[in-house]
Amino acid sequence: MPFAGSGQRIGLFGGSFNPPHDGHVHVCEQALRRLELDWIWWLVTPGNPLKDTSNLAPLEERLALCEAITPDPRMKITAIEAGLHSRYTADTLEHIVSRNPECHFVWIMGADNLGQFHRWDRWRDIAQLVPIAVIDRPGSAMALHSAPAAQTLRRYRLDEADAARLPLLEPPSWTFLHGPRSSLSSTALRAKQAMNISQDDAE
Repeated sequence: MPFAGSGQRIGLFGGSFNPPHDGHVHVCEQALRRLELDWIWWLVTPGNPLKDTSNLAPLEERLALCEAITPDPRMKITAIEAGLHSRYTADTLEHIVSRNPECHFVWIMGADNLGQFHRWDRWRDIAQLVPIAVIDRPGSAMALHSAPAAQTLRRYRLDEADAARLPLLEPPSWTFLHGPRSSLSSTALRAKQAMNISQDDAE
């Protein structure tokens, strides 16, 4: 676990990052700026219970790729879940928060994840544990109004004009940040890679 100083504002950005790409970096850059964070910890997971892991690259490879695309030293690449042997975000967050009670943590997710957040294990516990910042993604803006979790938590939503206050608020609290969006996705990059491999084999 990276060092965390007392009172620091730290974003937690989890995912399989299979592979990581500039869209992930874009989300973190938006969060660093809009939430006035000191750090963002990338929580590279061994595997996502909601996703097919048959095409999942080895953890060490994904960690190295994440390191290679994050030029900002405020982005720390970690494999905390592997060390904890935890499969679920709620368990990981409980451990991080309990180990660093004097820090202000924020869970960061793309708007595409907001649409399925209600399917996450103990998602309500996550919302009660740390504030949440949702970053707009192409084709996912309607999740702000249609996602079951967004509807359940609508009275706790902070106006994005006040987003810099979010890390200091008691959960449940969340905000939706609009702005420049990246169309890159890990799914599309894997599909393109597979197509290139097939074309090479055909030749």
